[in-house]
Amino acid sequence: MRLKILTLAASVDERCESQNNLGNALQTLGERESGTARLEKAVVAYRAALEEYTRARVPLKWAATQNNFGNALQTLGERESGTARLEEAVVAYRAALEENTRARVPLIWATTQNNFGNALQRLGERESGTARLEEAVVAYRAALEENTRARVPLKWATTQNNLGNALQKLGERESGTARLEEAVVAFRAALEERTQTRVPLQWAATQRALAGALEVLNQCLA
Repeated sequence: MRLKILTLAASVDERCESQNNLGNALQTLGERESGTARLEKAVVAYRAALEEYTRARVPLKWAATQNNFGNALQTLGERESGTARLEEAVVAYRAALEENTRARVPLIWATTQNNFGNALQRLGERESGTARLEEAVVAYRAALEENTRARVPLKWATTQNNLGNALQKLGERESGTARLEEAVVAFRAALEERTQTRVPLQWAATQRALAGALEVLNQCLA
């Protein structure tokens, strides 16, 4: 009887792993295509995996799948009008962070915080207030506590770049120049690792972002 139970559990885990892997493959394909069909299928696969990959039974696998689920929802949300998918992505990332804690898995926690910040920033861009953007800044700053320059320089630079974007959006909606000045600092920090020789396309993107932040800042100071 015990052997039968173990075999059944192994079978369930294998099915869940297959669904999660299927979701990953579909999401990768979907990111390279212009439509949303593959991404929709990825969402279905992750939902299927989460039916058995429960928090109570396999908390870290549940959290990893929630993070993947959030990534697919966020990419869908970026391609669709409205905010429903982005709202779902935020919920998925919040769930993942319940088990992907800093104490337990610090680098995974930082990655999830960065993803969480991205979803919040996309939502904030589509809303009139600043609450989501404020939350995004908090998430990015949290990620930077573990995604340090010494440990993961390119991830650190990416998070600095994301932080700069969120700060610039906030600065454009608020009076004063404090947020814009912080955005400039973040973009310049990112460029310390995002060099032209190492990652030319990312270097160019951050240079454009820095130029944009400086232009808005100069307009405010004029």
